Amino acid sequence: MVKAEPTSGGARAGRGRSPRGQGEQLRRDILAAVNRLLAEWGGIEKLTVRAVAAEVGVSAPSIYLHFTDKTELLWAALDDKYEDLAARMTADDAEAAARGARERLRAQAHAYCRFGLANPGHYRLMFEVRQTEVDAARIAGHPTRRVPDGFRGAFHRCREEGYGLAMPVEQAAHTLWAGLHGNLALAHSLFDDSSLNTLLPDLADGLLDALVSAAPGAERSWPSATENSVSRRIRNIAALDPGSAPANALGTDIPELRER
Repeated sequence: MVKAEPTSGGARAGRGRSPRGQGEQLRRDILAAVNRLLAEWGGIEKLTVRAVAAEVGVSAPSIYLHFTDKTELLWAALDDKYEDLAARMTADDAEAAARGARERLRAQAHAYCRFGLANPGHYRLMFEVRQTEVDAARIAGHPTRRVPDGFRGAFHRCREEGYGLAMPVEQAAHTLWAGLHGNLALAHSLFDDSSLNTLLPDLADGLLDALVSAAPGAERSWPSATENSVSRRIRNIAALDPGSAPANALGTDIPELRER
């Protein structure tokens, strides 16, 4: 573990044992401290349980009463941000329901772009900063799963309404997500222009057009969307039961993914 470094305001003064029934308040204080440290450091490299304990003013064992390890601590701290993004995607999806499955998918993609542009700091911590290493079977429990879950549901509805897909649902959802993220990452690192507010949704529409037919019944003009090895691996990674993903679900040839 990396030795904790003091925050700009110094370690918090020690605090006594939480009175009976106030454990939940301590948990909230711990998560708030993690978010302060992440915001100050801009990454997780310096984040340790001892650093968080010092920030809160408690002993390290007090942290372990609420979180089993650094990974669980970090995921819990970021959970509300993933929840916020997923909630915005869900709300825009529902608002577009009357316009059909394809427009619902478009609404989710646009909501994702708007969130990333409006919350660059949070977005970087969520998706652009390398997080803690975990076993392949555990990655299915990452709070970011709400995002691909939303895209997968939207692609499933497109299939049900007769739209042709360029690839299986799992692969299509991952490809759309990766494309949207790539556009946002480029915007964050290279541009600072209000025109991106319209450009990124337009780029999202291009991804959508490449993945979903323009109208129902166009399946014959599209590549086969039959399940393949890529879609099976993605489905294993995103297994609803984290324990059901095989140890090599990500493939030994992609260590950088296996460690995320």
